[in-house]
Formats: sequence, C-alpha cells, structure tokens
Amino acid sequence: MIETLISSKTRIKLLLKFFLNSNMTAYLRGLESEFGESSNAIRVELNRFEKAGMLSSFMKGNKKFFQANIKHPMFTDIHTIILKYVGLDSIIENVIAKLGDVEKVYVVGEFSKGLDSEIIDLIFIGNIDKVYLLRLIEKAEGMVDRKIRYLIYSTDEADKAKINEKDPEPLLLWSKD
Repeated sequence: MIETLISSKTRIKLLLKFFLNSNMTAYLRGLESEFGESSNAIRVELNRFEKAGMLSSFMKGNKKFFQANIKHPMFTDIHTIILKYVGLDSIIENVIAKLGDVEKVYVVGEFSKGLDSEIIDLIFIGNIDKVYLLRLIEKAEGMVDRKIRYLIYSTDEADKAKINEKDPEPLLLWSKD
C-alpha cells in the first residue's frame, strides 16, 4: 500500500529504519550493507530527510550517524503510518486490547531494528490466556498478512530476562502505564 504513495524502495526502507524505532541510529556504509543497495541512492535519500529536518545527524569518529528527529512536527504522523504499514496498529487493536491482563508488549527481531520482514516477533508480559491469545493471533495474521511469533513472560520472568526498552532491541509497542 505505501509503495503506491512512495515509489522509492530506498525511501521506504529508511522510513522503516528510523520511524518504526526512533532509537535506531545508522550510518551510510552500514545501511548500504544492510539494504544491499548502492551508497549513492541511500545518500541522496538521507540528505533529503536531513534537509527536511526529519533526520538529525551526529559524528562518531569519522562516521556520520543518522537518527529520526522526534521533535519534527510530522514525526508522530509518520510513525503512525509506518505502524499501519507494518500492521502493528491492528495487533494493538485486535490482540493486545482484547487480552486483558497485559502489562507490556515488545516488538523484537527484524522490525525492532527497523527492517521489513514477513514475520512480526512479539514478547508479551503479563498474565495471559494462551489459548485466547492464539485465536487472536490467528485472526491478526490474516489482517496484517504477516506471520506473528510470540513469547509470553510473567512479570517475574521478564525481570529475570532483563527485557529493557532502553536497548535498541526490543521496541516497546504497548504498555499498561
């Protein structure tokens, strides 16, 4: 769907990379190997986003790193569009909201790194009815046209596993607080 509005595949990849998880930082050569595309195509798009104020940059050694500018007036709108593109908004509405005693839900795997994937990996924390969750996941997979893998942790198990939203991975998708 987003491909109809944005014809540049590189631009879509960059939007996913920086606007799905605003904590992500990346530099040109790293993106080149990650995307498997020419550095020139990526550089052009990075420069456009930076000039528009949508990305900010900083130097670390001799590398110029980029990150989403969360203060940009359109950041929230773009983030919401990316959530819809991936299907995470449907997961929130049709799975998490109906589960009941959920404390937090994290996205891990490729999407937490800002990369597109056919599989959405989730970690649920709370007291969750596994049978009901499975039924909701099956329905959500049909809506988002992606497979959904998940792990369930109780609050104590999550503390022991050291799941922390300050790490680049996992990405906090939803919280009761």
